[in-house]
Amino acid sequence: MLSRRLLRGFGILKYEARFLSTAVKKEAENEKVVFEKKRPEVFELDGRKHKTDDVWNLSPAVRHLLNRRILREQSNPLNLLKQRIINYVHQTYRKAGNRSPLFTICENEPRIVTNFQNFDSLLTPENHVSRRPSDTYYINSNECLRAHTSAHQHSLMKQGLDAFLVIGDVYRRDEVDRTHYPCFHQIEGVRLYSKDELFGKSENPAEIFSKNEERNKEKQGVHTYDAVRVAEIQLKEFLENLCDELFGKDCQKRWIDAYFPFTHPSFELEVFYNGQWLEVLGCGIMEQEILESAGVRDKIGWAFGIGLERIAMVLYGIPDIRLFWSKDSGFVSQFAGKTPEDEVKYKEISAHPQVIFDVSFFLPENVQFNDMTSDVYDVIRTIGGELVEQVKLTDEFENKKKGKKSQTYRIVYRSHEKALTKDEVNFYYGRMITISSTPC
Repeated sequence: MLSRRLLRGFGILKYEARFLSTAVKKEAENEKVVFEKKRPEVFELDGRKHKTDDVWNLSPAVRHLLNRRILREQSNPLNLLKQRIINYVHQTYRKAGNRSPLFTICENEPRIVTNFQNFDSLLTPENHVSRRPSDTYYINSNECLRAHTSAHQHSLMKQGLDAFLVIGDVYRRDEVDRTHYPCFHQIEGVRLYSKDELFGKSENPAEIFSKNEERNKEKQGVHTYDAVRVAEIQLKEFLENLCDELFGKDCQKRWIDAYFPFTHPSFELEVFYNGQWLEVLGCGIMEQEILESAGVRDKIGWAFGIGLERIAMVLYGIPDIRLFWSKDSGFVSQFAGKTPEDEVKYKEISAHPQVIFDVSFFLPENVQFNDMTSDVYDVIRTIGGELVEQVKLTDEFENKKKGKKSQTYRIVYRSHEKALTKDEVNFYYGRMITISSTPC
């Protein structure tokens, strides 16, 4: 478990726990039970039960986030942005005869997925860093919390869907700062085309698939140049129109060549907004192998992924990703009663000062520097909660003669509701020390 290894390191923190108050010690002892409690034999989420094993690494903080579902809260700006995108897509793209929306909206897919869904179905290499427990939250050796909405592409295509948006919360073990959070939200779009849908019905339509052509920077070997060119035009037109809807029709846009394991060719779209270029999304022509593994053998497709927080922070002027999770009435009231199309700019309630603490500890034997960082982030986030604005690794030291390694982290605390005092922050700091003062 993440806490057991980490707390062994914290057990030799350069701090005297005996000087902490009785109140801090008492609460910390209760909290220690949470950290030292064995993993659950069975973990239930979204109405499904999953057996756990020793790979389990969900922190208490992440388990708490799983219950929130802020994308469903009417007064949350993420909900407003999500609905604005859905409204635009439904109104603009309809089936023949203008009878019903072309894109199916998928918002209730299970958040625990298999390794096949999260990695293999998307052609993620076996040695890719995203597969490591330091990057992904695992339930057991075969299941994890989805790290992207792309994890549902395979199953939805297998069900026969050829135009859909997958919307939901995703989870990654990431750094801690104003733009990163263990949970964030994505919209995944997929569109598949048959030959007639791509080129139109004619006596001599072009072909989607080529024979014996080599892969190059412009296309996959299996596709014709005509098919890729038309699909790319359709993809870019769809996304440029969406950006016009969100940022205004006069916004400057540019396409950047990119690389993703699951698309080729791949692109990123940037928008010039408020005096700087903003990366909005990634996209590309889907690898044909992904379609074939889902039983789709006669179509070509494109896919894109949008991070909602990234766009919402810009559109609504929200400076800190933690605010999306705030229940403070000063924040919530600014978005209450608003429609998705309303222009809203967040007015900062107050800018309270930071309170900074540094913490140093020795690493347990046989634990490498890189193996420790994600665990540190998780534990500090669990103890400090929403008061933790940033955690930064500031120093690493190795004494080879004594065989000891140490790390130093700077923890930045800041509340959106009031000015924190050193004593208040020391309370949380002390809880961390007391929890870890006795080696596991």
